[in-house]
Amino acid sequence: MELLLSALLALQVLSLSSGYPNGAPTGACEDMMPRHAGVQPQPSPAPYVVLTNSKTFQPGQPVTVTITGPEYRGVLLEARTKGSNNALGNWNNPPPDTKFLECTGNPQGAVTHSNTNLKGNATVYRWMPPNSTNPVYFMATVAQQRAVYWINVRSNPLTRGRSTAGSGRRSQFGNGCKCWNG
Repeated sequence: MELLLSALLALQVLSLSSGYPNGAPTGACEDMMPRHAGVQPQPSPAPYVVLTNSKTFQPGQPVTVTITGPEYRGVLLEARTKGSNNALGNWNNPPPDTKFLECTGNPQGAVTHSNTNLKGNATVYRWMPPNSTNPVYFMATVAQQRAVYWINVRSNPLTRGRSTAGSGRRSQFGNGCKCWNG
């Protein structure tokens, strides 16, 4: 029995290490497929949800992104606009056990795992939006292990928030102050 358990453990370690334990390849940037040979993604719905701290974005104001659900070992996370497979914006300071991945010529266009350590709901990603007026969503591939992963896990779309500077209109700021601008 011990021999069987040891063999199963060795196979598990081999299956994790034969994927991409140090991060997704750049070839995964467009289609979000992790390139694990002989393995297909799990069917939807995924047990993961991509959440943001806001329904809107403003250039220069970071957006906080989390992936909630069971712990995971592998991740590829990008921001995109509808109809485009290009990574948008820049990620800031990747959390522990993750790193930047250059996608579509953008050195900080995506975040991926840097090892197979477990990541969970406490893993917080920060994204800096570009000067864009198009709605944005976050797209993730999340892997529990080499052979168990989901692609195209999407957040709800974020729209660009209206700039209130000089508008002369009353607005509600995030600090609870109802103030006059302009």
